[in-house]
Amino acid sequence: MYSAVSLVAWALMLLSSRSDVGAFQPSAHQSSPRPTNTRLFNTWSNGQAIKEYQDFLESGNQDIPMKDDVPSLVVAPSTGDPKSWDLVAAVIALGAGEDVVIQPGTPLPAEVGGSSSFPVYVCVYPSELESFLENLPSDWKAKQSDMVFFSGSKKCGCIEPILKKRGLARDSMTQVLAAFSMPGPTGKPQDLSVKIGVDAVGEDKWAGEAAVCGEWQGAFAERLERNGIRCKTGFYRDWRRWMWERLAYDAAFNLIGAVRSEPTKMKDVALYYGEEVSDMLWEISGALRGNLAVTLSYGFEERVFGVGENAEDEICELDEAVYPFLYDNALLNSKMLVEYLNFAKDEFGMLTNVELPISRTDKPSLMRQGNLRADGAI
Repeated sequence: MYSAVSLVAWALMLLSSRSDVGAFQPSAHQSSPRPTNTRLFNTWSNGQAIKEYQDFLESGNQDIPMKDDVPSLVVAPSTGDPKSWDLVAAVIALGAGEDVVIQPGTPLPAEVGGSSSFPVYVCVYPSELESFLENLPSDWKAKQSDMVFFSGSKKCGCIEPILKKRGLARDSMTQVLAAFSMPGPTGKPQDLSVKIGVDAVGEDKWAGEAAVCGEWQGAFAERLERNGIRCKTGFYRDWRRWMWERLAYDAAFNLIGAVRSEPTKMKDVALYYGEEVSDMLWEISGALRGNLAVTLSYGFEERVFGVGENAEDEICELDEAVYPFLYDNALLNSKMLVEYLNFAKDEFGMLTNVELPISRTDKPSLMRQGNLRADGAI
Protein backbone atom coordinates (compact mmCIF):
# COMPACT_ATOMS: atom_id res chain seq x y z
CA MET A 1 0.00 0.00 0.00
CA TYR A 2 1.21 3.46 -0.83
CA SER A 3 0.46 6.47 1.27
CA ALA A 4 -1.64 9.32 -0.14
CA VAL A 5 1.37 11.63 0.06
CA SER A 6 3.56 9.31 -1.97
CA LEU A 7 0.85 8.89 -4.63
CA VAL A 8 0.46 12.67 -4.98
CA ALA A 9 4.22 13.10 -5.26
CA TRP A 10 4.37 10.41 -7.94
CA ALA A 11 1.56 12.06 -9.91
CA LEU A 12 3.23 15.44 -9.79
CA MET A 13 6.52 13.94 -10.96
CA LEU A 14 4.74 12.23 -13.87
CA LEU A 15 2.99 15.44 -14.94
CA SER A 16 6.24 17.36 -14.72
CA SER A 17 8.02 14.83 -16.90
CA ARG A 18 5.35 15.24 -19.58
CA SER A 19 5.08 19.03 -19.54
CA ASP A 20 7.15 19.45 -22.70
CA VAL A 21 5.54 16.74 -24.77
CA GLY A 22 3.08 19.19 -26.40
CA ALA A 23 0.09 16.89 -26.34
CA PHE A 24 -2.24 19.80 -26.98
CA GLN A 25 -0.33 21.39 -29.87
CA PRO A 26 -2.51 22.14 -32.89
CA SER A 27 -2.62 19.67 -35.75
CA ALA A 28 -1.36 20.85 -39.13
CA HIS A 29 -3.75 22.02 -41.82
CA GLN A 30 -3.14 19.85 -44.87
CA SER A 31 -2.68 22.62 -47.41
CA SER A 32 -0.82 24.95 -45.03
CA PRO A 33 1.82 23.50 -42.65
CA ARG A 34 1.88 25.12 -39.23
CA PRO A 35 4.91 27.40 -38.78
CA THR A 36 7.30 26.42 -36.02
CA ASN A 37 7.21 29.85 -34.38
CA THR A 38 3.50 29.83 -33.58
CA ARG A 39 2.85 30.78 -29.97
CA LEU A 40 0.70 28.66 -27.71
CA PHE A 41 -1.47 30.27 -25.06
CA ASN A 42 -2.32 29.23 -21.53
CA THR A 43 -5.91 29.02 -20.34
CA TRP A 44 -7.01 30.64 -17.14
CA SER A 45 -10.34 30.67 -15.40
CA ASN A 46 -13.19 33.00 -16.19
CA GLY A 47 -15.63 33.49 -13.30
CA GLN A 48 -18.67 34.18 -15.48
CA ALA A 49 -18.08 31.08 -17.62
CA ILE A 50 -17.67 28.91 -14.52
CA LYS A 51 -20.87 30.32 -13.00
CA GLU A 52 -22.81 29.64 -16.22
CA TYR A 53 -21.57 26.05 -16.34
CA GLN A 54 -22.44 25.50 -12.66
CA ASP A 55 -25.94 26.83 -13.30
CA PHE A 56 -26.31 24.45 -16.23
CA LEU A 57 -25.24 21.45 -14.12
CA GLU A 58 -27.57 22.45 -11.27
CA SER A 59 -30.51 22.79 -13.66
CA GLY A 60 -30.41 19.08 -14.41
CA ASN A 61 -31.50 19.80 -18.00
CA GLN A 62 -29.87 17.17 -20.20
CA ASP A 63 -32.50 17.08 -22.97
CA ILE A 64 -33.09 19.87 -25.44
CA PRO A 65 -36.81 20.72 -25.79
CA MET A 66 -37.84 21.12 -29.43
CA LYS A 67 -40.81 23.31 -30.32
CA ASP A 68 -42.51 23.11 -33.70
CA ASP A 69 -42.35 25.86 -36.27
CA VAL A 70 -45.38 28.15 -36.03
CA PRO A 71 -46.50 31.46 -37.57
CA SER A 72 -44.08 34.00 -36.14
CA LEU A 73 -43.39 37.69 -35.64
CA VAL A 74 -40.52 39.16 -37.66
CA VAL A 75 -39.04 42.48 -36.49
CA ALA A 76 -37.69 44.47 -39.43
CA PRO A 77 -35.14 47.31 -39.23
CA SER A 78 -36.52 50.73 -38.43
CA THR A 79 -34.55 52.28 -41.31
CA GLY A 80 -33.60 51.50 -44.87
CA ASP A 81 -35.38 50.31 -47.98
CA PRO A 82 -37.47 47.17 -47.35
CA LYS A 83 -35.86 45.73 -50.49
CA SER A 84 -32.55 45.69 -48.57
CA TRP A 85 -33.92 43.78 -45.59
CA ASP A 86 -32.18 40.55 -46.58
CA LEU A 87 -32.47 38.84 -43.20
CA VAL A 88 -36.18 39.64 -42.97
CA ALA A 89 -36.69 38.21 -46.44
CA ALA A 90 -34.72 35.10 -45.51
CA VAL A 91 -36.72 34.34 -42.36
CA ILE A 92 -40.02 34.85 -44.20
CA ALA A 93 -38.91 32.73 -47.17
CA LEU A 94 -38.02 29.89 -44.81
CA GLY A 95 -41.46 30.01 -43.20
CA ALA A 96 -44.84 28.78 -44.39
CA GLY A 97 -46.19 32.17 -45.46
CA GLU A 98 -48.02 33.04 -42.22
CA ASP A 99 -45.46 35.30 -40.52
CA VAL A 100 -46.24 38.89 -39.54
CA VAL A 101 -43.67 41.65 -40.12
CA ILE A 102 -43.55 44.71 -37.85
CA GLN A 103 -41.01 47.43 -37.01
CA PRO A 104 -39.75 48.60 -33.62
CA GLY A 105 -42.23 50.81 -31.77
CA THR A 106 -45.27 49.14 -33.28
CA PRO A 107 -47.72 47.66 -30.74
CA LEU A 108 -47.07 43.95 -30.35
CA PRO A 109 -49.94 41.69 -31.45
CA ALA A 110 -51.32 39.44 -28.73
CA GLU A 111 -51.56 36.54 -31.16
CA VAL A 112 -49.97 35.42 -34.41
CA GLY A 113 -51.65 32.69 -36.41
CA GLY A 114 -54.29 32.32 -33.70
CA SER A 115 -51.77 31.54 -30.94
CA SER A 116 -50.29 33.62 -28.12
CA SER A 117 -47.14 31.47 -28.14
CA PHE A 118 -44.80 32.42 -30.99
CA PRO A 119 -41.15 33.37 -31.56
CA VAL A 120 -40.13 36.95 -32.26
CA TYR A 121 -37.36 36.99 -34.88
CA VAL A 122 -35.29 40.13 -34.29
CA CYS A 123 -33.92 41.05 -37.73
CA VAL A 124 -32.82 44.63 -37.05
CA TYR A 125 -29.36 45.68 -38.15
CA PRO A 126 -26.61 44.99 -35.58
CA SER A 127 -26.05 48.75 -35.35
CA GLU A 128 -29.71 49.18 -34.28
CA LEU A 129 -29.84 46.32 -31.79
CA GLU A 130 -28.61 48.16 -28.70
CA SER A 131 -31.08 51.01 -29.18
CA PHE A 132 -33.86 48.54 -29.91
CA LEU A 133 -33.28 46.67 -26.64
CA GLU A 134 -32.89 49.86 -24.60
CA ASN A 135 -36.22 51.25 -25.77
CA LEU A 136 -38.51 48.23 -25.55
CA PRO A 137 -42.09 49.16 -24.61
CA SER A 138 -43.66 47.15 -21.79
CA ASP A 139 -45.58 44.84 -24.15
CA TRP A 140 -42.35 44.00 -25.99
CA LYS A 141 -40.50 43.36 -22.74
CA ALA A 142 -43.15 40.82 -21.81
CA LYS A 143 -42.17 38.83 -24.94
CA GLN A 144 -38.43 39.22 -24.49
CA SER A 145 -37.94 35.54 -23.59
CA ASP A 146 -39.42 34.62 -27.00
CA MET A 147 -37.00 36.78 -28.98
CA VAL A 148 -34.64 35.14 -31.46
CA PHE A 149 -31.30 36.85 -32.21
CA PHE A 150 -29.01 36.33 -35.21
CA SER A 151 -25.21 36.22 -35.34
CA GLY A 152 -22.59 35.21 -37.90
CA SER A 153 -21.33 36.41 -41.27
CA LYS A 154 -20.58 40.02 -42.11
CA LYS A 155 -24.30 40.77 -42.17
CA CYS A 156 -24.99 39.81 -38.54
CA GLY A 157 -21.55 39.73 -36.90
CA CYS A 158 -21.10 39.15 -33.17
CA ILE A 159 -23.73 40.66 -30.88
CA GLU A 160 -22.70 38.81 -27.71
CA PRO A 161 -21.42 41.92 -25.88
CA ILE A 162 -24.79 43.66 -26.43
CA LEU A 163 -26.80 40.66 -25.22
CA LYS A 164 -24.53 39.96 -22.23
CA LYS A 165 -25.01 43.47 -20.88
CA ARG A 166 -28.71 42.74 -20.61
CA GLY A 167 -28.49 39.17 -19.37
CA LEU A 168 -29.79 37.86 -22.70
CA ALA A 169 -26.86 35.55 -23.52
CA ARG A 170 -28.00 32.42 -21.70
CA ASP A 171 -29.36 28.93 -22.27
CA SER A 172 -33.04 29.86 -22.55
CA MET A 173 -32.56 32.64 -25.12
CA THR A 174 -32.78 31.58 -28.75
CA GLN A 175 -29.81 32.50 -30.91
CA VAL A 176 -29.17 31.59 -34.53
CA LEU A 177 -25.85 31.27 -36.32
CA ALA A 178 -26.98 32.52 -39.72
CA ALA A 179 -24.65 30.44 -41.89
CA PHE A 180 -26.91 30.42 -44.94
CA SER A 181 -27.19 32.63 -47.96
CA MET A 182 -29.67 35.45 -48.24
CA PRO A 183 -32.48 34.93 -50.79
CA GLY A 184 -31.14 34.87 -54.34
CA PRO A 185 -32.67 34.14 -57.76
CA THR A 186 -34.65 31.23 -56.29
CA GLY A 187 -36.20 33.45 -53.64
CA LYS A 188 -34.98 31.05 -50.94
CA PRO A 189 -31.85 31.03 -48.76
CA GLN A 190 -29.35 28.35 -49.74
CA ASP A 191 -27.25 25.97 -47.64
CA LEU A 192 -23.60 27.08 -47.39
CA SER A 193 -22.27 24.11 -45.43
CA VAL A 194 -19.57 21.99 -47.05
CA LYS A 195 -18.51 18.37 -46.67
CA ILE A 196 -14.82 18.23 -45.75
CA GLY A 197 -14.21 14.51 -45.50
CA VAL A 198 -14.98 11.45 -43.40
CA ASP A 199 -14.10 10.94 -39.75
CA ALA A 200 -12.51 7.91 -38.07
CA VAL A 201 -15.82 6.06 -37.78
CA GLY A 202 -16.91 6.70 -41.35
CA GLU A 203 -19.26 9.63 -40.67
CA ASP A 204 -19.26 12.65 -42.98
CA LYS A 205 -17.53 15.73 -41.62
CA TRP A 206 -19.18 19.09 -42.28
CA ALA A 207 -18.15 22.72 -41.93
CA GLY A 208 -19.98 26.02 -42.09
CA GLU A 209 -23.31 24.73 -40.83
CA ALA A 210 -26.06 26.93 -39.44
CA ALA A 211 -26.75 26.43 -35.73
CA VAL A 212 -29.35 27.39 -33.17
CA CYS A 213 -29.84 27.17 -29.40
CA GLY A 214 -32.47 28.20 -26.88
CA GLU A 215 -36.22 28.09 -26.36
CA TRP A 216 -37.25 28.19 -30.03
CA GLN A 217 -34.33 26.28 -31.53
CA GLY A 218 -36.55 23.44 -32.73
CA ALA A 219 -38.81 25.85 -34.61
CA PHE A 220 -36.04 27.57 -36.56
CA ALA A 221 -34.12 24.34 -37.14
CA GLU A 222 -37.33 22.96 -38.67
CA ARG A 223 -37.51 25.95 -41.02
CA LEU A 224 -33.94 25.41 -42.18
CA GLU A 225 -34.16 21.64 -42.57
CA ARG A 226 -37.46 21.93 -44.47
CA ASN A 227 -35.57 24.05 -47.00
CA GLY A 228 -32.58 21.74 -47.32
CA ILE A 229 -30.25 23.71 -45.03
CA ARG A 230 -28.15 21.77 -42.54
CA CYS A 231 -28.53 22.98 -38.95
CA LYS A 232 -26.96 22.00 -35.66
CA THR A 233 -28.88 22.35 -32.40
CA GLY A 234 -27.44 22.40 -28.90
CA PHE A 235 -27.09 24.13 -25.58
CA TYR A 236 -25.86 27.72 -25.43
CA ARG A 237 -22.34 26.72 -24.37
CA ASP A 238 -22.00 24.64 -27.56
CA TRP A 239 -23.59 27.25 -29.78
CA ARG A 240 -21.23 29.87 -28.41
CA ARG A 241 -18.20 27.87 -29.62
CA TRP A 242 -19.76 27.54 -33.07
CA MET A 243 -20.50 31.27 -33.21
CA TRP A 244 -16.95 32.31 -32.26
CA GLU A 245 -15.49 29.84 -34.74
CA ARG A 246 -17.52 31.48 -37.48
CA LEU A 247 -16.45 34.93 -36.29
CA ALA A 248 -12.79 33.87 -36.36
CA TYR A 249 -13.26 32.85 -39.99
CA ASP A 250 -15.05 36.05 -41.02
CA ALA A 251 -12.55 38.26 -39.21
CA ALA A 252 -9.28 36.58 -40.24
CA PHE A 253 -10.09 35.80 -43.87
CA ASN A 254 -11.55 39.24 -44.63
CA LEU A 255 -8.69 41.05 -42.96
CA ILE A 256 -5.87 39.07 -44.56
CA GLY A 257 -7.48 39.32 -47.99
CA ALA A 258 -8.33 43.02 -47.73
CA VAL A 259 -4.69 44.16 -47.33
CA ARG A 260 -3.67 43.09 -50.83
CA SER A 261 -2.96 45.29 -53.84
CA GLU A 262 -5.76 43.65 -55.85
CA PRO A 263 -9.26 42.50 -54.88
CA THR A 264 -8.92 39.10 -53.23
CA LYS A 265 -11.54 36.40 -52.74
CA MET A 266 -12.00 34.37 -49.57
CA LYS A 267 -11.08 31.26 -51.55
CA ASP A 268 -7.79 32.86 -52.60
CA VAL A 269 -6.93 33.55 -48.97
CA ALA A 270 -7.47 29.87 -48.11
CA LEU A 271 -5.38 28.68 -51.05
CA TYR A 272 -2.53 31.18 -51.17
CA TYR A 273 -2.21 32.83 -47.76
CA GLY A 274 -2.68 29.77 -45.58
CA GLU A 275 0.31 30.40 -43.31
CA GLU A 276 -0.88 33.88 -42.40
CA VAL A 277 -4.45 32.72 -41.80
CA SER A 278 -3.33 29.74 -39.75
CA ASP A 279 -1.16 31.86 -37.50
CA MET A 280 -3.91 34.43 -36.97
CA LEU A 281 -6.52 31.76 -36.24
CA TRP A 282 -4.40 30.22 -33.51
CA GLU A 283 -3.76 33.62 -31.94
CA ILE A 284 -7.50 34.29 -32.01
CA SER A 285 -8.11 30.88 -30.43
CA GLY A 286 -5.74 31.78 -27.61
CA ALA A 287 -7.40 35.17 -27.14
CA LEU A 288 -10.81 33.52 -26.82
CA ARG A 289 -9.56 31.00 -24.27
CA GLY A 290 -7.77 33.61 -22.22
CA ASN A 291 -10.41 36.32 -22.22
CA LEU A 292 -13.76 34.54 -22.57
CA ALA A 293 -12.92 30.97 -21.49
CA VAL A 294 -14.19 29.84 -24.91
CA THR A 295 -12.29 26.90 -26.37
CA LEU A 296 -12.90 26.30 -30.06
CA SER A 297 -13.81 22.69 -30.81
CA TYR A 298 -11.22 20.19 -32.04
CA GLY A 299 -10.57 20.47 -35.77
CA PHE A 300 -11.66 24.11 -36.07
CA GLU A 301 -8.79 25.01 -38.40
CA GLU A 302 -9.74 22.29 -40.90
CA ARG A 303 -13.37 23.41 -40.83
CA VAL A 304 -12.50 27.08 -41.28
CA PHE A 305 -10.25 26.36 -44.24
CA GLY A 306 -12.94 24.10 -45.69
CA VAL A 307 -15.41 26.96 -45.66
CA GLY A 308 -12.88 29.36 -47.16
CA GLU A 309 -11.84 27.03 -49.95
CA ASN A 310 -15.49 26.79 -51.03
CA ALA A 311 -16.27 30.53 -50.88
CA GLU A 312 -16.00 30.98 -54.63
CA ASP A 313 -17.11 34.55 -55.22
CA GLU A 314 -17.00 36.38 -51.89
CA ILE A 315 -14.58 39.32 -51.97
CA CYS A 316 -12.60 40.13 -48.82
CA GLU A 317 -13.36 43.54 -47.37
CA LEU A 318 -13.05 45.73 -44.29
CA ASP A 319 -16.29 47.61 -43.75
CA GLU A 320 -16.14 50.40 -41.18
CA ALA A 321 -19.83 49.93 -40.36
CA VAL A 322 -19.30 46.23 -39.66
CA TYR A 323 -16.04 46.67 -37.70
CA PRO A 324 -17.70 46.91 -34.23
CA PHE A 325 -19.42 43.56 -34.78
CA LEU A 326 -16.46 41.65 -36.25
CA TYR A 327 -13.37 43.00 -34.50
CA ASP A 328 -14.25 45.18 -31.51
CA ASN A 329 -14.35 42.31 -29.03
CA ALA A 330 -12.02 39.70 -27.54
CA LEU A 331 -10.35 39.27 -30.95
CA LEU A 332 -8.42 42.50 -30.35
CA ASN A 333 -6.31 40.54 -27.86
CA SER A 334 -4.59 38.94 -30.86
CA LYS A 335 -1.44 40.95 -31.55
CA MET A 336 -1.28 39.71 -35.14
CA LEU A 337 -4.85 40.78 -35.85
CA VAL A 338 -4.13 44.25 -34.42
CA GLU A 339 -1.00 44.50 -36.61
CA TYR A 340 -3.04 43.77 -39.74
CA LEU A 341 -5.81 46.20 -38.76
CA ASN A 342 -3.28 49.01 -38.28
CA PHE A 343 -1.59 48.11 -41.57
CA ALA A 344 -4.97 48.28 -43.35
CA LYS A 345 -5.60 51.71 -41.88
CA ASP A 346 -2.13 53.19 -42.40
CA GLU A 347 -1.30 51.76 -45.82
CA PHE A 348 -4.69 51.34 -47.47
CA GLY A 349 -6.74 54.12 -45.87
CA MET A 350 -9.33 51.72 -44.46
CA LEU A 351 -11.15 52.17 -41.13
CA THR A 352 -10.28 55.87 -41.15
CA ASN A 353 -12.74 56.74 -38.37
CA VAL A 354 -11.93 53.76 -36.16
CA GLU A 355 -9.65 54.13 -33.16
CA LEU A 356 -7.49 51.00 -33.14
CA PRO A 357 -5.26 49.56 -30.43
CA ILE A 358 -1.64 50.56 -30.99
CA SER A 359 0.55 48.14 -32.93
CA ARG A 360 4.29 48.11 -32.27
CA THR A 361 5.18 47.11 -35.84
CA ASP A 362 4.82 49.06 -39.06
CA LYS A 363 4.03 45.99 -41.13
CA PRO A 364 2.94 42.45 -40.20
CA SER A 365 6.12 40.39 -40.10
CA LEU A 366 4.59 37.29 -41.72
CA MET A 367 2.77 39.10 -44.51
CA ARG A 368 3.53 37.93 -48.03
CA GLN A 369 4.23 40.54 -50.68
CA GLY A 370 1.58 41.53 -53.21
CA ASN A 371 -0.83 38.87 -54.46
CA LEU A 372 1.76 36.15 -54.92
CA ARG A 373 0.06 32.81 -55.52
CA ALA A 374 1.33 29.37 -54.64
CA ASP A 375 2.20 28.74 -58.31
CA GLY A 376 4.31 31.90 -58.48
CA ALA A 377 1.86 33.97 -60.53
CA ILE A 378 0.93 37.50 -59.50
